[in-house]
Amino acid sequence: MFYYLLKYVILGPLLRLVFRPRIEGLDHIPESGAAIIAGNHLSFADHFLMPAVLKRRITFLAKAEYFTGPGIRGRLTATFFRSAGQIPVDRSGKEAGQAAIREGLGVLSKDELLGIYPEGTRSHDGRLYKGKVGVAVMALKAQVPVVPCAMIGTFEAQPPGKVIPNIHPVKIRFGKPLDFSRYEGMENEKAILRAITDEIMYAILMLSEQEYVDQYAAVAKAEQAAAAKERKFPRLPLS
Repeated sequence: MFYYLLKYVILGPLLRLVFRPRIEGLDHIPESGAAIIAGNHLSFADHFLMPAVLKRRITFLAKAEYFTGPGIRGRLTATFFRSAGQIPVDRSGKEAGQAAIREGLGVLSKDELLGIYPEGTRSHDGRLYKGKVGVAVMALKAQVPVVPCAMIGTFEAQPPGKVIPNIHPVKIRFGKPLDFSRYEGMENEKAILRAITDEIMYAILMLSEQEYVDQYAAVAKAEQAAAAKERKFPRLPLS
């Protein structure tokens, strides 16, 4: 109930006013049945803009940190995400990927839409990064199509670290559903999973027209942070 209240009364109208989203390819979203919507991830606003424009309800796998923040603000954030139908996923530890897959398959088993960002985290510089293979595993195990999606303009509207978004137009593009039924039963083949994921990322790239980086976003972020630390605290030469 709260999900639809947010979408049609509270948050949806506000998002449409601020971001003025233009939608392309909405007819590519299946009217019924399970499907994965796989998109690029440029902004915190992505979590809410896509659901605001879809006719059907969509559930995202959200990072657990949104549900475990301290204090009143943390509790309010957790309540908001749970009420909006988002599922917390712990991204730390060896079992993190398997936990996310289990949660995602649970959503798909109910013939619902599952939203996922194959990059695994927000892009810190607006570029598109290498996708993780979890999306391929879920597509094969659940035997569902994958609809590529591109968020365009959300990085400029609300880049990482910015709380109050800029008033900036946004475009959301949905591509034709990708069918991977030819790989049924091959969800344990690493080469197949990589090929499927790369095909999904290529479809997103064609829609978004971003610059592509063949590296995981988390790795790129860590390298950037390490370089910044080195510049701030340079190592002293050994005497």
